Amino acid sequence: MTIELFRDDAYLKQCEALIVDINDRGGIILDQTVFYPTGGGQPGDSGVFETSTGSIQIATTVKDKETGHVVHVPAENQPAPQVNEKVSVKIDWERRYKHMRMHTALHLLCSTVPCGVTGGQINETKGRLDFDIGEFTLDKEKITEKLNQLIKEAHEVTFSWISDEELEQNPDLVRTMSVQPPRGSGKVRLIKVGENIDLQPCGGTHINNTSEIGAVKVAKIENKGKRNRRVNIVFD
Repeated sequence: MTIELFRDDAYLKQCEALIVDINDRGGIILDQTVFYPTGGGQPGDSGVFETSTGSIQIATTVKDKETGHVVHVPAENQPAPQVNEKVSVKIDWERRYKHMRMHTALHLLCSTVPCGVTGGQINETKGRLDFDIGEFTLDKEKITEKLNQLIKEAHEVTFSWISDEELEQNPDLVRTMSVQPPRGSGKVRLIKVGENIDLQPCGGTHINNTSEIGAVKVAKIENKGKRNRRVNIVFD
């Protein structure tokens, strides 16, 4: 299985790697990578591979669910690399960092709205979470105010690991109703914001401090069913 360096350090921008396989669609598999694969509502990283003969532009990154490998998908008309070739890999850091900021902002949104999460999505300029609100009422201005307060308070964002068994014994840690955290590797990563703001399993990439997010605002709240509301936030 590909060693996912971004799990322990989301600020790594590049690394040296070895091409261990190329699948039948031209997807490149490395022994280790800093590229985050699409998952949990966060887009896969793009970037570039530098080889001894030139550059290969990577359009996106995905996870092979059968093998667990991270698959780097080249853009169209790129030169074909070779298995066992050494490469220097570098992510599009500006794009990734925006994903990190927005992903962390969604953790703050999750802590601000005390309802089950039914879905979510992230991109470079905006993000959204869907909530099963029941009888709860959402106020766009109050949520915006609370989010920016938490951002300005500069809370530390940290992570730790628990076993699959520990997660099974603490089901309340999982806020997402539609998507479960990945299990099977024996351990699950917990993301913690501040002392008691947010704590939940998450495989995405995050910043180290909420102050890095910058100002945000709730752009709109959409009605997606009798109980479901979609809260959209953007960088302000």
